[in-house]
Amino acid sequence: MGTLGKAREAPRKPSHGCRATPKARLEGKPSSSPLPCHPSLAQITQFRMMVSLGHLAKGASLDDLIDSCVQSFDADGNLCRSNQLLQVMLTMHRILISSAELLQKVITLYKDALAKNSPGLCLKICYFVRYWITEFWIMFKMDASLASTMEEFQELVKANGEELHCRLIDTTQINARDWSRKLTQRIKSNTSKKRKVSLLFDHLEPEELSEHLTYLEFKSFRRISFSDYQNYLVNSCVKENPTMERSIALCNGISQWVQLMVLSRPTPQLRAEVFIKFIQVAQKLHQLQNFNTLMAVIGGLCHSSISRLKETSSHVPHEINKVLGEMTELLSSCRNYDNYRRAYGECTHFKIPILGVHLKDLISLYEAMPDYLEEGKVNVHKLLALYNHINELVQLQEVAPPLEANKDLVHLLTLSLDLYYTEDEIYELSYAREPRNHKAPSVFKNYDHDQDGYISQEEFEKIAASFPFSFCVMDKDREGLISREEITAYFMRASSIYSKLGLGFPHNFQETTYLKPTFCDNCAGFLWGVIKQGYRCKDCGMNCHKQCKDLVVFECKKRAKNSTAPTENSTSVGPTSNLCSLGAKDLHHGNKHPESR
Repeated sequence: MGTLGKAREAPRKPSHGCRATPKARLEGKPSSSPLPCHPSLAQITQFRMMVSLGHLAKGASLDDLIDSCVQSFDADGNLCRSNQLLQVMLTMHRILISSAELLQKVITLYKDALAKNSPGLCLKICYFVRYWITEFWIMFKMDASLASTMEEFQELVKANGEELHCRLIDTTQINARDWSRKLTQRIKSNTSKKRKVSLLFDHLEPEELSEHLTYLEFKSFRRISFSDYQNYLVNSCVKENPTMERSIALCNGISQWVQLMVLSRPTPQLRAEVFIKFIQVAQKLHQLQNFNTLMAVIGGLCHSSISRLKETSSHVPHEINKVLGEMTELLSSCRNYDNYRRAYGECTHFKIPILGVHLKDLISLYEAMPDYLEEGKVNVHKLLALYNHINELVQLQEVAPPLEANKDLVHLLTLSLDLYYTEDEIYELSYAREPRNHKAPSVFKNYDHDQDGYISQEEFEKIAASFPFSFCVMDKDREGLISREEITAYFMRASSIYSKLGLGFPHNFQETTYLKPTFCDNCAGFLWGVIKQGYRCKDCGMNCHKQCKDLVVFECKKRAKNSTAPTENSTSVGPTSNLCSLGAKDLHHGNKHPESR
């Protein structure tokens, strides 16, 4: 397997890994004593920066901040003080004003210096602009308005005949920079270019697979720049942010690929083998401290299209399910991802964070703190906090992964992940593998004492006492026995007709963000994601996936409770309320909501 085989020969030192208790449990090792709590690197850095900024840290006008940046340079263009304010100002100013507006203020300052005959200040202003061009040249590539304003400044300087100033603010060097930015391809769901199976899976061991997935994830993660995070803050979304879109698309693609690899196998036993292999991949990803891909893999395994496969799950060993449970707990959104944050914070060296969690933190911080304080002063503390949060993510890009990937395998894996399926198509495949209600409800087993697959007409009438549907013809062969298939069809037919008559199961579903682990009450699958993981009925509290909310066959309990109760002598007992209780106990085959356990 090329260079990757060599990398795998030498065992990795456990000292560089995450020492969190959850990892010890997942690896089956005795948990070590918890580490003492220490301030994060970002908190320490922010404190030092606040001290170095002195009185500015308490708030300052935008003009004062610009002037302080200009005064950071001496007469020879050297930094005479820390560059921290420069870094913060030039990276975070867009949450206050655009880059073109900032440069316009600098131009105004330059004009005032010319009017006051202050060549020293003019020179420092040009040093400041040179620093901006040198350190953040990509801004001038991406922002047409900034480039246009820069040309205006260059014309002003040239008109005053200052050759040195012209050289300092020259931007022709930017064109010589090695720079590329590929746009994210948006794959249309109805594309005819569709592969049914992966090009690469079976012959790769879990360790090889996890390492190559980590290599792809790191390549995608390291492309996200300071400007991308800044754009995300300004726009509050990843739209028109190709690098972030690419990263999210990779994560979603891996999750979908995991589902399709399981569903591509024709028998429950084979599907269980793929499931087990991906659990092993997840364990290796955890050892590599690649939390983002770990989230994608576990999300795929916990997706309702997979978790509903009861026959498949029956072939999965208990210890594998235990590992899955611990992984799910580690990545749970409970207490604002407390378990993940603890494990992530105790990891050292190379690690890939769950991008969605940290973007959520970034937005929360951005929204929680005001841009300006009293008297129109800029909230410098907010700028510093945002800068340090972003900088901590950017610094992770400098730590190379502890592996060497085979480029040919990386290319094949990239192609393998391009399986173009919609959510509906994945569900169709899932139901084709294991059709809904393909087994008789467990209530049937309670009456089928000899387990021969039949019950008598008398036993059926006991079950159907509350379901007097004249439209259902039972015992077609007139032998006095009713099969599992007939009784299953009976209840499904009842559900379908009552739904069409408007007597079905209307719920008042609303998209919801869950703060603790929650499972779908329709398919028993985990509601996965960072925010807006699923839908919750406002009336009865039922939770479900987006794709499950139109498939629910259980009546809203509040509606059933508020409906007119039948009289004691009535033979037409409300069928939907009974279907609701039947479904909760029987159609789920014992899969209870974790909160009710």
